[in-house]
Amino acid sequence: MGLKYDETGRLHIETPLMAESLMDKALLAGTETDSVFRAMPDLNVVKLGGQSIIDRGSQVVLPLLDEIVAARTEHQVLVMTGGGTRSRHVYSIALDLGMPTGVLAKLGESISEQNSLMLSMLLAPYGGIKIGHDDVVKLPAYMALGSIPVMHAMPPYGLWEEPAPQGRIPPHRTDSGVFLTAEVVGAKRCILVKDERGLFTADPKKDPKADFIQEIEVNELLALDLADLAVERAMLQALARARNVAEVFIINGREAGNLTRALGGENPGTRIYRRE
Repeated sequence: MGLKYDETGRLHIETPLMAESLMDKALLAGTETDSVFRAMPDLNVVKLGGQSIIDRGSQVVLPLLDEIVAARTEHQVLVMTGGGTRSRHVYSIALDLGMPTGVLAKLGESISEQNSLMLSMLLAPYGGIKIGHDDVVKLPAYMALGSIPVMHAMPPYGLWEEPAPQGRIPPHRTDSGVFLTAEVVGAKRCILVKDERGLFTADPKKDPKADFIQEIEVNELLALDLADLAVERAMLQALARARNVAEVFIINGREAGNLTRALGGENPGTRIYRRE
């Protein structure tokens, strides 16, 4: 980049995008790159599901927090929180009142934040600290201090959430927020802690004949177009286009040691990956 005078004598900053349409396909193709800067390549982003984990109370939550505290000596961990049953309740009320998708997204965000407040308080004796989206840039400092940052996982689309392909439930919820956080900081691993072994061809709670999927490429999973999924389709679409994060793990947080194994590089559940 440099400085350039135009024919009128005005000074401009000369850039490759100067006077170009940002919708031009050739220009967009020219912005591709083999690598994107990774600010925190050693970070593990871990989401504790709302309905599947946090809503189940102390018997499920506290053992997982013990694993996180123990893992802190060897792993950098950012804890993120889902919304759960209370999100579904507020969605139901908002839908009945005719609210648009953006309002539902804003309501869901507040529930996820309630859960982050509770977990940060439980982790406070071990350096737990509640952070907001604007604090993501401070993560390296929190890690250097030995803290365990906790952030709610609803992405900050809020009132500007895209309309859903079908219905009014926000398409970008807490799975998407966790993945997008991991992608922007270039995290080492993205782990979704739920109450099932991992991904199945159907909801195993409703269909006992559902087949377990231990490992699958994300585009192949999207192509299956399953009637129900344990993860958000918007998150899978983001994984398919990602530049940094190449895999997401789904594990059962109700089985002791699974989170520790996942942080150590194992796959105790389902691995969804993007083929390079």
